[in-house]
Amino acid sequence: MSEAKNTKAQIRLPILLSIGVAAGIWFGATFAEPKNDRNDLKSAIYKLQEIITYINRDYVDSVNTNELVEYGIEKMLNKLDPHSSYITAKDAKLAKSQLEGEFDGIGIEFGILRDTIYVVSPLTGGPSEKLGLLPGDQIVTVDGKTVAGIGVTNRDVFDLLRGPKGSVVDIGIKRKNNQDLLDFSITRDKIPQYSVNASYMIDEEVGYIKITRFAANTHEEFRKALTDLKAQGMTKLMLDLQGNPGGYMGAAINIADELLSNEAVIVSQEGKLKRYNQKARALRPGAFEDGSIVVLINEGSASASEIVAGAIQDNDRGLIVGRRSFGKGLVQMPIDLSDGAELRLTIARYYTPSGRSIQKPYGEDEDDYGMDYFRRLEHGEFFTADSISFNDSLKYETVKGRTVYGGGGIMPDYFVPMDTTMSSPYVNRLFNSEAWREFILDYLDKNKKVYANMSFDDYYHKYEVSDAMLNELIKVGEKNKVKFVEKDFNKSKPYLKTLIKAHMGRNLYDENAFYRVINDINEVYQQGLNLFDEATKLAFID
Repeated sequence: MSEAKNTKAQIRLPILLSIGVAAGIWFGATFAEPKNDRNDLKSAIYKLQEIITYINRDYVDSVNTNELVEYGIEKMLNKLDPHSSYITAKDAKLAKSQLEGEFDGIGIEFGILRDTIYVVSPLTGGPSEKLGLLPGDQIVTVDGKTVAGIGVTNRDVFDLLRGPKGSVVDIGIKRKNNQDLLDFSITRDKIPQYSVNASYMIDEEVGYIKITRFAANTHEEFRKALTDLKAQGMTKLMLDLQGNPGGYMGAAINIADELLSNEAVIVSQEGKLKRYNQKARALRPGAFEDGSIVVLINEGSASASEIVAGAIQDNDRGLIVGRRSFGKGLVQMPIDLSDGAELRLTIARYYTPSGRSIQKPYGEDEDDYGMDYFRRLEHGEFFTADSISFNDSLKYETVKGRTVYGGGGIMPDYFVPMDTTMSSPYVNRLFNSEAWREFILDYLDKNKKVYANMSFDDYYHKYEVSDAMLNELIKVGEKNKVKFVEKDFNKSKPYLKTLIKAHMGRNLYDENAFYRVINDINEVYQQGLNLFDEATKLAFID
């Protein structure tokens, strides 16, 4: 609670705001709602205004009215659906930047290790790279203030280092083998964010594209990746949407349009108001309308990912491989509020081309909705397709008559069970700590000459993480309070070597290197590679 006393102006302000908001809502409702609804709405708003006024004027302690209102908004939205949400003004700008394709900053990938901000990698072409910041550099001061050892959070780092293009931030860097701090004055610039994290040729025919989210620039990035891979001879596409939580619906529609032809339906949406009813079709000439397609999904693929997967599946354009997707079929409209906050309000449901809704059931208990992953896990769904039951009343047909189901996620055409044979609690704890990052940064710093002239091809095909390296990792883990468990370690040793090699490859080369290595132990990826003949038959044989 705030300790400040309420002045007359402070008392009047919320009341005036409430009246203004009430009037605005009432005015809009007057032209949009039936008379009975208008009366109910006016009555509800008046009641809310009364309560806020009494609290602000008569409550025994001083209160922060804005905090009360924001708390009330959040609780109110919880009664609607799991995806309508309110984002405070403080967080709204950051949330938007995650999808806008670029932000203003100094251009580093960072981590927090031993309560200190460190540079994982300066971003290519960004101001930090141009000034010579290096992986492993520790940021000790920002604008003369110490930021090490004070409990800094990721949010703090964003607040400290992001800022308008052209503004300057002074940072003090601690670098290995340098006793004194190195001072840098960095002029912030536009920093691109990429959502197509990897694209490469798997073999002479098959190209691979990994999309991690659907942002403002995703379609442009995807089209470029398609063009580049086709120039390298790609005739078959593996599109990886595993773990992709979604994003902009428009990006998903544009990407599906690159793969579908002949005015095929991509997605439709229906809301209470007619203006929210839409149907998107493939209208433009696509960059990959010919050639077989395999789409990879799993339980972390949601929203826009499900739009793309559903469009490919229902049009029989390609095969969906993996595990049942998340099940988010609600459309949110972002609404900017006057104080900089944002309301994301569900205004429609979307439907795949066959007419199915893939929104999983939900009630008023938000926690229960969030526990769906664990229910699936306990029920055995991630390990056997037979554990998944479908409601015959939600049966639909694809363009060529294959049966698909609504009611909760996209069920793949080919189910791939989750492989837990190599993982272990010890390895999970190791990678949930900062131990592995610390180990990789230190190891690469000490062994620069080993990798200086090593091509990625040699790294991928010939390089192996040694037992001695794993022993050093174990020591770093124990220093980070990750207790060594020999049984788990022996079980997971090959898996652990691949994880370390993949993350080292990212530091040494790029994102493509990471995915090339890690996909060697991705069971969905490996199964997908074996199904291109089936995908070709489906797409091009009636």
